[in-house]
Parts: sequence; structure tokens; C-alpha cells
Amino acid sequence: MIVKQIPLSGAITTNAFFYINEQTGHGFLLDPAAEPEKLLSIINDNHWTIEKMLITHGHFDHIGAVEKLHQQLQIPYYIFEQGKTYLEDTAYNLSTLFGTNITLTQARYLKDNDVISLSDDSSSLKLIHTPGHTFDSSIYYDEQNHLAFVGDTIFKGSIGRTDLPGGDMLTLKNSILNKVLQLPDDTILYSGHSDPTTIATEKRTIGFFF
Repeated sequence: MIVKQIPLSGAITTNAFFYINEQTGHGFLLDPAAEPEKLLSIINDNHWTIEKMLITHGHFDHIGAVEKLHQQLQIPYYIFEQGKTYLEDTAYNLSTLFGTNITLTQARYLKDNDVISLSDDSSSLKLIHTPGHTFDSSIYYDEQNHLAFVGDTIFKGSIGRTDLPGGDMLTLKNSILNKVLQLPDDTILYSGHSDPTTIATEKRTIGFFF
């Protein structure tokens, strides 16, 4: 599988990720934050087929390109079930603060530990609910390849903020200690706003926040 990190420029620079089977060219797009034309160009240039969009949480800086790509590619998008509040409420997703007023009403909703797969079952990602940054925050974990797309739950050397609607520091610490850091040490973490890191690295460095 190929992981391609794409920094996207909006009000906040956010990483989107393509997760692609290099044999078939089919894959997932995670957190399409902004710049839909840039993402479409990458898809077309590489002759990829994106089957599903996956959203780690419903903040505006992770969903800005979803509607355009949903229309252009005719593919579904998924989020943890509590993400409905964020996707449909501009105060919760914060888009109203930046004058964009994003609402998304056609999401498909997942539960904790749901597994979502490509059509040929060549790759699967398990949603693990990790609230704290928001109450819908989740990570998508590939157990076979030891990697996870973690949104804003944890970063390289840092953790997500908790001062926005639905955030809670004790809840976030619990998610990180009892869910994220329980993954194998060699698991690579791909976050929304930092370079990749590993579980082993964060176990050594994250104690400052706890």
C-alpha cells in the first residue's frame, strides 16, 4: 500500500492522505481538507480510483473538499456516528468563524471498531473512536501494515487541542493512553498537522502532556 501525504492550504494547512493499493490503483482518501481541484489532479495524474473518503473528525479544516469530491467522483464519505453534529452544524465544525458555512448531509456513519474495506478486500481500516479533541474524533488503523491515520488526536511530539466545541482534556488523555498508545510500537502515525511519527517515539516524548 502507498501512503501519500498532501498538505492542503486553507485557513489552516491540513494534511490529507491517499492510501492506495499500488497493484490495483484503488484506495481511500482521508481528510480531504481543501483544494479539491488539486486532489482531483493528483487522482487523475496517477490513474487512481478512490472508492471511499474517510473523515477523522468534523472540523472544517478536515472536510472542506468533501462535497466537491463527492459530486465529482460519486463516492461515499464516512465518519464516526457522532460526527453528524459537526458535519451539519457550522458552529461545531467552526466553518462559520471563517465565513465558509460548510454543511454535509450525506455522510455514512460508522461505529467504534467498524472495519471499512476496499471492494477487493486488499486493504481494511478499523475505526477506533478517540474522543477528546472533539467528541467524534477517531483514528483509522491498518492492523496488517501497522499504521494509523490519527487526525488531530495526536501529533509528532504533541496532542490535539481541547478548547473547541466538544473538546475535553481528560477524555483526550484517556483516548491516547488507553487506545492510541496501546497499538504496536512500530505503528506509524499519520496526523492532520505534523510529520509522521511512531508509537514508540510518542511513548518516549509525550509524557510532558501527562
